Amino acid sequence: MFVRDYMTRNVTTLADDVKLLDAALMIRRTGKRHVPIISAQNSKLVGIISDRDILRLTPSVLTAEMTEEEYNRVFEETPITKAMTKNPLTVSPDTPIVEAVQLLYSKKIGAVLAVEDGDLKGILTVSDMLGLLNELLTGGNKTSTMSGN
Repeated sequence: MFVRDYMTRNVTTLADDVKLLDAALMIRRTGKRHVPIISAQNSKLVGIISDRDILRLTPSVLTAEMTEEEYNRVFEETPITKAMTKNPLTVSPDTPIVEAVQLLYSKKIGAVLAVEDGDLKGILTVSDMLGLLNELLTGGNKTSTMSGN
C-alpha cells in the first residue's frame, strides 16, 4: 500500500497572492480542511493553509472592540502567506502508507502533500487514513457500520 493508493488526486489549491478571505470562503464552500498554496509565478507548492490557521488569525468579536467592517477588513487585507504553513511536509506518491501514517501521527498534523518532481500530485489526510482503517477493520467492506453491544 502506497500514498498514491489513498491520496486525493484532484486537489483544490489557492495561489499565494490571494487574501485570507479567499481561503476562508474556499474552505467553507468545499468543506476541505486543508488547502495547498501554489506560487502564482511558477505554480510550485509553497505552503498549506488549514481551517485552524484561519481561526488562529481570526479576531474574536467577543473580546475585541471592533466593528463588523473592521472584522471583515482583517479577512480582506491579510495575505494568505501570513496564515499558511510555509514549506509543508511532503511525501512521494510512492511512499509506503505506513510511513505517511507515522508522519501524520508523530507530527500531529492533519494532512501531508504528495509531491513528485516538484509538482503537487495529491493530498493525504487523516480522514483518508480513517477510511483505510475502516476498510482494514471491516475486511474490505468500505460501507460497513458498527453494531451496538
